[in-house]
Amino acid sequence: MSLPIEPYLSLPNNECAERILAAKATLGKQLVILGHHYQRQEVFQYADFTGDSLKLSRQAAQSEAHYIVFCGVHFMAEVADILSRDEQIAILPDVTAGCSMADMANLSNVTRVWRELAELLEVETQITPVTYINSAANLKAFCGEHGGIVCTSSNARKVLEWSFAQRDKVLFFPDQHLGRNTGYRMGIPLDQMVLWDFSKPMGGLTVQQIQQAKIILWSGFCGVHQVFQPQDVDNFRKQYPNGQVIAHPECSFEVCQKSDAVGSTEFIIKTVQDSPPGTRWLVGTELNLVQRLARDMLPDHKFVHYMSPYECMCSTMYRIDPQHLCWTLENLVAGHIVNAIRVAEREKVLAKQALQAMLAIV
Repeated sequence: MSLPIEPYLSLPNNECAERILAAKATLGKQLVILGHHYQRQEVFQYADFTGDSLKLSRQAAQSEAHYIVFCGVHFMAEVADILSRDEQIAILPDVTAGCSMADMANLSNVTRVWRELAELLEVETQITPVTYINSAANLKAFCGEHGGIVCTSSNARKVLEWSFAQRDKVLFFPDQHLGRNTGYRMGIPLDQMVLWDFSKPMGGLTVQQIQQAKIILWSGFCGVHQVFQPQDVDNFRKQYPNGQVIAHPECSFEVCQKSDAVGSTEFIIKTVQDSPPGTRWLVGTELNLVQRLARDMLPDHKFVHYMSPYECMCSTMYRIDPQHLCWTLENLVAGHIVNAIRVAEREKVLAKQALQAMLAIV
């Protein structure tokens, strides 16, 4: 019987630290801990690998570890399960750590939209379904089943180029902003990227709009990245005329248009790291990453500012805390597996097809 979580919830962080390190030492190479960039520092410090979700899953799959403990959110642990070897087990320390954007597109709604589009178009030959990696496994499986593909924030352009080589149109979900910002930088006019409101019949669009669209965007978004506003960029430039602005493509179109550079979290980190001393940056992405980057860059006399005057972190990611990590690891030491994330076999096969389609072109 697994150890109950309740006694762990009141443990102070310093005691958790001692017990986490002891459990890691006991488990040795059987264990790998993955830490996403948006994870709080109190947990991030224990990670064996750090980075974006896809990079982490691939590193874990190549490791010797039997247990993959993902300090991230649910869809990330699903990807780890899909890409890992059969004998590996993906674990999420707190199963309530989800993603509000991923939840904005579910299989029922996507299937209904596909069915409605089929009333106007030959969907299997005219539309490539593309899902952002920030989505449930069954949506990745949907893409695999219908000749589609997965993308990340770093490879979205290459994925869209591949998609248009297959079919004339793209159905892009769940994040409208990544789709719009990427499409615009590819030269697709805004009026050829329409927003499908899945709460309305035919997405609230006319037949003509659907037929003329190159990209049909799902009306999903990341609440963390919507905190950033165009005036935040304007205010920074007034105060620091020589400063640089860099934003994640989940930010709004207006913020990205005002930015000097737009890219994934890995791109943001590398760009700031490679900049010369004395550079000042305004960064539009999750708070934990920005604070960590600001601290790491200070010795090199590079100055990093968080884009919004209002602090906003990924609240669901924040549910992974030292207490849940300690509980997870001590259960493994005791021979109990808690919160294993297992994708159903058929979904896993189809989702892997969509992921492998992506990996083959990037």
